[in-house]
This record gives sequence, C-alpha cells and structure tokens, in this order.
Amino acid sequence: MNEGLLRRLGVLVAALAVSTAAPAHAQEKAEAPVNWTRGPATADVGKDVGEIALGDSLALAGEEDTQRLLREMGNPTHGSEVGLVVPTVDGESWFVILEWQGIGFVKDDERNTIDADALLKNIQRATEAANKERKKTGASALHVVGWAEAPHYDQASHNLTWAIRGKTDDGEEVVNYNVRLLGREGVMSVTYVDDPAGIANAKPKVDAVIQGFSFKRGKTYAEWVPGDKVAAYGLTALVAAGAGAAAVKTGLLAALGGFIAKAWKAVAVALVALGAGIARTVKSLFARKPRSGGAPSDG
Repeated sequence: MNEGLLRRLGVLVAALAVSTAAPAHAQEKAEAPVNWTRGPATADVGKDVGEIALGDSLALAGEEDTQRLLREMGNPTHGSEVGLVVPTVDGESWFVILEWQGIGFVKDDERNTIDADALLKNIQRATEAANKERKKTGASALHVVGWAEAPHYDQASHNLTWAIRGKTDDGEEVVNYNVRLLGREGVMSVTYVDDPAGIANAKPKVDAVIQGFSFKRGKTYAEWVPGDKVAAYGLTALVAAGAGAAAVKTGLLAALGGFIAKAWKAVAVALVALGAGIARTVKSLFARKPRSGGAPSDG
C-alpha cells in the first residue's frame, strides 16, 4: 500500500498551514485529516453529477478535501475541484484531479476539424509570453516541446483527449495529460500529471480511472434535449483553454517534491491569449456566459 503518498498528501495540509500568520480557524481546518475513499468502492463525484468506480489500488479524496488540499498549498480554488485520485501502490506517485465545469452541452461539430498544428503554435506562443510572469515569481521558464498526444475526440464515449510535453530551463520534463468527459450539462475535466518516465506504467491505470467514471442517469451526453443550456464554445476552445486551466496546483506539486515534476502545473497557456492574469484567473477560463438552445451535432 502506498501509505506514504496518502499520508503525505494529508499531513502536508497541516504542515503548510501552520505559521504565525495563519488564523486559528485556518489551522484547525488544515489539521483535519483527509477522508480517503479506498477502493474497491464506488463514490460520488460532484453534486449529482457522476460517480467513479475505484479499483483496489486507488483512493479518492472528495470535493471538500480536494479543495482544502489545494488551498492550503497556495493554489486558488473556484469550487470546480470535485476529486483527487491517487494510487495506493508503493512506488507510484501520479495523481489525477477531477474538476466539474457546468458550462452546458458542448457541441462536437468540430470533431473532424481540430487543427492540432495551429493549436500547438498558439499554446507555445502563449506559454513563452507567460514565462514573463513566471520569472517574476522566480520560477524557471517553461517551454512547450510538442504534443505527447495530439487532440482527438472519441465520438462513442464523447471524450476529448490530448497531452502536452513541456520542459523547463532547469531541465525538468513533464507531460500534462488531459481528458474532457462531455456530459449533458457540462464537462468533467480529468488532469493527470507525471514525469514522462512514469507514463508507460501509469497511463493504463489512469485510463482505468477515466473508464471508471460515469455520469448519472439523466446527465449523459446522449440525454441532451432541446432547451438545455448549450456551451458558448466547442472542442477547439476546450483544448486551448484547458491547456491553461489544467495547469494549476503549483504548490501541491512543489510540496510533493520528488513524487512528481513540479514545473508544468504553473503553465498559464490560454490565460495570455484570453487576456487574463495568471494567478487570478487560471481557473476562470470557462466563465464565459453560455448560450441556451441549439441542437447537438449530427452523428
């Protein structure tokens, strides 16, 4: 059992919050233990959104614990973080963050027209611009090397997947792997971060986490009906925005030290393109007002 990782995730909250500047109530909250749901088990994810089947080598922190972990490690939360999945097997250090974006039904009519080359160039440009902000904080500059997995959409599962490979000036390499699970009322974002050397071993297990998630009855993509809220943008924008929105939790990664590479989560790729401040708005990329009406794409 990977008790060390589970304990460290739990105690880091208390350790990082205890300081003379921290108010008493913050310290009390930080010292509360993380309530892990250990597999094999099925657990709710989000408020009446979905559920996840955990294998016997996985553990899940719920919405409140996930947000508390992130806040106490210096990362802004916006109520979208609904779960943190970690392995319970010794020697494995990857983790997955689940976030619910209730943006409405995302049409998939761009599924055959996603321009991966153009997206990558935009992401690279925005990342280089974001490095100006990173340097102000003393962080090493980050450079997007390329796709580890080009964006692609599975029309059967309604999952949008991509992965970006990055490298810092300090020589650290990491892959940010993203999946967007499309539902009737929004998108469940799945972000997996690991050292590239660990991907071959961990990715099948991360895929199992994704396959273990399901929307609740009445919430699936296929159950959309005319009159439901429709998102104001499509698949291409999910990739462009998600490249930045998934790149938070800097303090969490830094606190975990050797468990996972810490640099990549500070990327703010889409933020520059959207004219937003890195630290303040990395999680507000989906905040545009959705439009209602419309119909799903054919097929």
